Amino acid sequence: MSYHIAPEVIIDGTLYTLLAFSVATWTVILFKIWEFTNNSYCNRRFNEAFWDTSDLAKAESLSADAAIGPQARIAQQGFAWLNESRDSGGKCLKYIGSSAELLEHSLLKQMQQEQHLMESGLIMLASIGSTAPFVGLFGTVLGIMHAMHEITASGSTSLDVVAGPIGDALVATAIGIAVAVPAVLAYNFFLRRVKQHRAGLENFVVSFLHITLSTDKV
Repeated sequence: MSYHIAPEVIIDGTLYTLLAFSVATWTVILFKIWEFTNNSYCNRRFNEAFWDTSDLAKAESLSADAAIGPQARIAQQGFAWLNESRDSGGKCLKYIGSSAELLEHSLLKQMQQEQHLMESGLIMLASIGSTAPFVGLFGTVLGIMHAMHEITASGSTSLDVVAGPIGDALVATAIGIAVAVPAVLAYNFFLRRVKQHRAGLENFVVSFLHITLSTDKV
């Protein structure tokens, strides 16, 4: 039964689990900070250069040579679709229909892929933020159960005997909360950043469609 397991094993196991949660949380946080910073930089550089070009041919060449970012990849997808549609001559089923709508669908599909990339890791942060306190509480409850068993076995209820084991067990709950707080804060922060980047990508898709329609490329 569970009370035959040494309290140290239970508490240590809980702490090691929380340590793994903490390492995973900060790994994701650091990676997402780099990812969003890099995406912002690439999008800003590409957006400025893209709209300074004089025609779509130069814009296509720019998108092929630009630092890879979400907007550049969307532009690459759009130009690739335009070229494939022109080369197919309407012989492929996937190019039959309204060209503008089909191009929009291709751009939105690429935008969704970019959003999925930006959202990667957020589920882990949400899961850790919601489960870490319960893992800590689990260690605390079992630790207190073992402490009570030891107190009963010793036949002593002095403060020295009671306070030590129970205090050690409560550490697990405190660490669980300490692990959960950064995960929850990071999840909320990055979720907001995803929404901001998605809004920027949506604006770019609309603008890309506008210039292709205006130049009769669709």
